[in-house]
Amino acid sequence: MARSMVVVLLLFVLAVPAFAKPRNDVYPVSCSDLWDAVKDTLGNAGNYRVMAIDDVAMSASYLIVGATQQHVNSVELNPKDNGCQLQVKAPESVSMSDDETPFRKRVGQSLAKLNPAKPAAPAKPDGKN
Repeated sequence: MARSMVVVLLLFVLAVPAFAKPRNDVYPVSCSDLWDAVKDTLGNAGNYRVMAIDDVAMSASYLIVGATQQHVNSVELNPKDNGCQLQVKAPESVSMSDDETPFRKRVGQSLAKLNPAKPAAPAKPDGKN
């Protein structure tokens, strides 16, 4: 009885990612700024090998270096509200968990590096002497 419950639980855990929707994060920056961060991220030859890149459409296809299964992922940017939507896509036969989270983290790090936070506004004088 316990074995069958463990097997069912394991099958459930493995099946859930297959039904998960891909994340489409919206970043509060312009698509041109986010595109610079995506290109910076993909430029790391230790992580990715770019197969095709389109600066006008802001999309790229790439291989993940060192992945256990070789497949081509793609990334695409779309203007959304007051920001830019990042879509990461992988072939249906491949789990998005391979690199989606690390890719998004690396894009965030590149974005922070390329667009450092603006310095705080100078303090206003309080009128006291």
